[in-house]
Amino acid sequence: MDFSIIEIASAFMVLFAVIDPIGAIPIILDLKAKGNKIESEKVAFLSFGILLAFLILGEPLLGVFGVDIASFAIAGSFVLFILGMEMVLEIEIFKGTGMSGSSSIVPITFPLIAGAGSITTLLSLKAEYTSLNIGIAMTLNIVVVYIILKMTRRIEKFFGQTGIMILRKTFGIILLAIAIRLFMSNLAVSLQSFFPELFI
Repeated sequence: MDFSIIEIASAFMVLFAVIDPIGAIPIILDLKAKGNKIESEKVAFLSFGILLAFLILGEPLLGVFGVDIASFAIAGSFVLFILGMEMVLEIEIFKGTGMSGSSSIVPITFPLIAGAGSITTLLSLKAEYTSLNIGIAMTLNIVVVYIILKMTRRIEKFFGQTGIMILRKTFGIILLAIAIRLFMSNLAVSLQSFFPELFI
């Protein structure tokens, strides 16, 4: 497994855009205002554990269903594309549970951080990058999530509502571009495996 700063940076940007901790700040503030307790350490630990499990065991699990990484990456590119569109068009994905008490596991850990989008993204990235670089990028994202959870109100005051909206839209556009690249590169791999005569 080769260490690559470029791969780590690329994987970090993709995961950051999907997890979208900046965009989740209004949700976190709303949950806290309703009396929900959010334990930053617990969220970070559980999120890391879930994502690491899928990073390590995800590929063998796909093998059980006879699905290769390239095919999964194509499916994942559609998910990323939709998430990007939602970010750019300001469509709210998660509206909260209406539950009081602790929100460390639901909805913060799942589905906001270690949800379907981030899990799909992890497995899709394995078609492009090494597990080592994805793992480092994932760890860095969890560290950022932890810091943001600890400093939610300060970050909101610093960026303001307009700044958060601009960041969300910017990462949405980046996510759209990455989704298209992921689709195009893995489509060629899949076509070659299904129709090898076309690539002779």
